Amino acid sequence: MSEPTRTATLTLDGKVINLPVHHPTIGPDVIDIRKLYAEADVFTYDPGFTSTAACESAITYIDGDKGELLYRGYPIEQLAEHSSFLEVCFLLLYGNLPNTAQLADFESRVRNHTMVHEQMHYFFRGFRRDAHPMATMVGVVGAMSAFYHDSTDINDPWQREVAAIRMIAKLPTIAAMAFKYSIGQPFIYPKNSLDYASNFLHMCFAVPCEEYVPNPVIAKALDRIMMLHADHEQNASTSTVRLAGSSGANPFACIAAGIACLWGPAHGGANQAALEQLREIGTVDRIPEFIKMAKDKNSGVRLMGFGHRVYKNFDPRAKVMKESCDEVLELLGVHNNPTLQVAKELERIALQDDYFISKKLYPNVDFYSGIILEAIGFPTSMFTPIFALSRTVGWISQWREMIADPTLKIGRPRQLYIGEQQRDYVDVRHR
Repeated sequence: MSEPTRTATLTLDGKVINLPVHHPTIGPDVIDIRKLYAEADVFTYDPGFTSTAACESAITYIDGDKGELLYRGYPIEQLAEHSSFLEVCFLLLYGNLPNTAQLADFESRVRNHTMVHEQMHYFFRGFRRDAHPMATMVGVVGAMSAFYHDSTDINDPWQREVAAIRMIAKLPTIAAMAFKYSIGQPFIYPKNSLDYASNFLHMCFAVPCEEYVPNPVIAKALDRIMMLHADHEQNASTSTVRLAGSSGANPFACIAAGIACLWGPAHGGANQAALEQLREIGTVDRIPEFIKMAKDKNSGVRLMGFGHRVYKNFDPRAKVMKESCDEVLELLGVHNNPTLQVAKELERIALQDDYFISKKLYPNVDFYSGIILEAIGFPTSMFTPIFALSRTVGWISQWREMIADPTLKIGRPRQLYIGEQQRDYVDVRHR
């Protein structure tokens, strides 16, 4: 914990309480209220914890007003241009970019753990074929603790390391298996001669009877999607992982909890919702109608994939994703796809319309990632699983940081109770 730089004073019922104020390396100062209840017998009230820092972290920083996202201090734009997903994984896990030898060793360790326990294949058979891949992933990832007993002791640094590598390596395999199971095709084993993104594409789209060669442009676009979604500070799913981990739960259970939270449409399902709305619009000639409704506060309609809760200027990830989107659409020649035609025209209008510009409703990362995944051939049901496998490294990094924090306590939010006061029990015959 950083040393307090000054003190905030709270006066309550004539009593003065002094609260330390900490100064972070970047961002607003933080008032330390840990002793507030003990000294003043009051709690703070902050629905959604939008003004509360629940932890110290050195991993990711977001400035929503500037449209800035830093991984360990590195701007996301620089990483997207020069780095790769696995290099970013190393950065998030260990704090620094790797040298050549470190990167080669890390890639080798991930590559050697891509297969899952063979008995896990049978585990999939317990799910209905029409189960959502996210439902399958929640169950399978949670069950990893039943297959990998040798990496569940959170007090053993080496077991924490092994668990981290295993999850980064195996989540693409599990996601691909969930996809294959949902469409009735046989599982495809990992091909470790391929890079991380290409291997995932191979497991998703290859079949035993034909050769499949991942296109490098598509693999690069997918690698960028994974990189841009790798971590995003203390969002809902990351906070869920930390809260689950604060109880001492094993890492596989914590990541399964994060996946379950990510499944919510207000979180990881945003790119699926954006694409489904594009399909609802249907054709380019219906765009003006939807834009008119979006501008009408009473219509209840808002355009999905525009604006962001955190970024009040622009989503820095969207700029990078737009480049990949243009490259993929040009490569695949999907200009005749009506959904993608709607997306491109809607993007063009939104970037020029004064209403969207004045309210800073720029296309966000969910808008572009959904278009790319649709063009590649993924159904919308796979958008959130891909988000989950991308975010796994962020969850693990945050979990490891939390476990190593000497101030760690089990999470225990307070409440503003508005229920009945004490009442006496009345026998059922007299009620």
